[in-house]
Amino acid sequence: MGLKRPSKQTNTRSLNERGEALSSFIIREALVEDISALATLHVKTWSETYWTTVFPPTYQVREYQWHQQFKVTDGSWFCFVVENKNKQLVGFAKGKTCNHSDLREFSGELNKIYLLRKYQRLGLGRKLVGYVARRFLAQGISNMVLFGTAENPSCEFHEALGGEKLYAKNGEFHGGYCWRDLKKLADSCPIE
Repeated sequence: MGLKRPSKQTNTRSLNERGEALSSFIIREALVEDISALATLHVKTWSETYWTTVFPPTYQVREYQWHQQFKVTDGSWFCFVVENKNKQLVGFAKGKTCNHSDLREFSGELNKIYLLRKYQRLGLGRKLVGYVARRFLAQGISNMVLFGTAENPSCEFHEALGGEKLYAKNGEFHGGYCWRDLKKLADSCPIE
């Protein structure tokens, strides 16, 4: 099994020790100017989540991927970032229209959601999901899917948000979740 997520108590105490308050965080659209910070954050959060990977993606790989993503300007994707009071990115969530041929019933995909470990269990992830759900709803998309791994320590988070496990044809769970009613999800994830 993967690394356990930190407790809410631990992260709340650490937040207070750093002199931060939840009210000081801003969730906003990612900008092309964020690419360097996004790449750095993506490397760090991915490594914190999948810490046993021998050769994790490098900054150069993530920077290239984000540059490529920002070249796509057809409205098929979006990204929200969480910024602390020092203007540092501490988390992000990326949504995109779903085009998986074997999951045609889903129109949206929560493609990525990551928060630095020290900012988890504080409600920021729930807010990010709320922003994603509301964006999809504004685009006329009423459901979404997320693909992950069964070892991801955030599987419990997805389930706490009402994510329904997706099983392979052989009955195995590989880490995928779906939300069939984004209005219900948005209502359960206040953004204020």
